[in-house]
Amino acid sequence: MKKIIYRSEDRGKANYGWLDTKYSFSFANYYNPKMMNFGMLRVLNDDTVVPAMGFGTHPHDNMEIITLVLEGALEHKDSMGTGSVIYKDEVQVMSAGSGITHSEFNPSDKDGVKLFQIWIFPKEKNIKPRYDQKSFPISERKNKLIPAVSGLNKEGSLYIHQDAEIYLGNFEKGKKVNYQISNPANGAYILVVDGSLKVGDEELFKRDAIGISEINNFEIEMIEDSNFLIIDVPMG
Repeated sequence: MKKIIYRSEDRGKANYGWLDTKYSFSFANYYNPKMMNFGMLRVLNDDTVVPAMGFGTHPHDNMEIITLVLEGALEHKDSMGTGSVIYKDEVQVMSAGSGITHSEFNPSDKDGVKLFQIWIFPKEKNIKPRYDQKSFPISERKNKLIPAVSGLNKEGSLYIHQDAEIYLGNFEKGKKVNYQISNPANGAYILVVDGSLKVGDEELFKRDAIGISEINNFEIEMIEDSNFLIIDVPMG
């Protein structure tokens, strides 16, 4: 088994006034050659956007872009004609494929919006762009793992164009869960959203993460009530 620990305090940091963010991997003005990606997982940004501000219209191509809203709401518009609002506990997926432009805006004039932005490399370039979103209420994740995003056609999940999956978990203190990695060529990146837990003998706290590869399965034990993500991605 290979593992790497990513402590919350070691992430890149930036504050642009309208955006306060933490970078798990090199992004924008943050560059760390040791923190470029975890397999096909390229970006995991922990963003807070102030009221009435957002990301202006900009282009993307050949990337699977996933957004999970933790608090507040985020308004989305794109060149495919999609216009929607993503609310707390909703997940958005966007296959940029052959190319799109889009914007993301905080429509509230008083409340910030907190979100994770995740980028995963696709398994094929220049596919037709697509968009989807769905709610995964935290109450429905009680002591279970929910496949929110999957390229393996898991029922109830949002599709991405990669042999990868993102699971959402919300477990009570003392609970344990055994996770089976989807493919021997994949690894798993576990991020603690809130709470604290153990993966093997490693204790992880809020916004800490661990990347595990070259193993078939592992156990997660909750030290406290915990909300977390598992991002299961090809390593090569």
